Amino acid sequence: MNENREGLGGFIHEHRAKAQISLRKLGELAGVSNVYLSQIEANLRRPSADILQRIAKGLQISAESLYVQAGILDEERQGSTEVSIQSDVRLTESQRQALLTILRSFLADNAPVAKEETP
Repeated sequence: MNENREGLGGFIHEHRAKAQISLRKLGELAGVSNVYLSQIEANLRRPSADILQRIAKGLQISAESLYVQAGILDEERQGSTEVSIQSDVRLTESQRQALLTILRSFLADNAPVAKEETP
């Protein structure tokens, strides 16, 4: 089944493996069966936005990053920097949140300047 670990399924699998959460445990946290999760990871099932949100909560990652992977949310709309931070498996959840806080702070600080400079 590993040969099909790309896209949304691979993304979920990577985050689950990094968090050292079993399929069974994630199923409990997300309120779905571990069989269904296995099928999602193998890209055999396409979960709804609600299921993705529950999986994201169980993995302690942003639902938006899963929505982008699933094609529900356009990466351009979300902001590629935020998506990159949220989907980087090399970072811990607290590191991701710290980077997102800093990024959003910078963007908020720059927003009024950009409006003032626009004629």
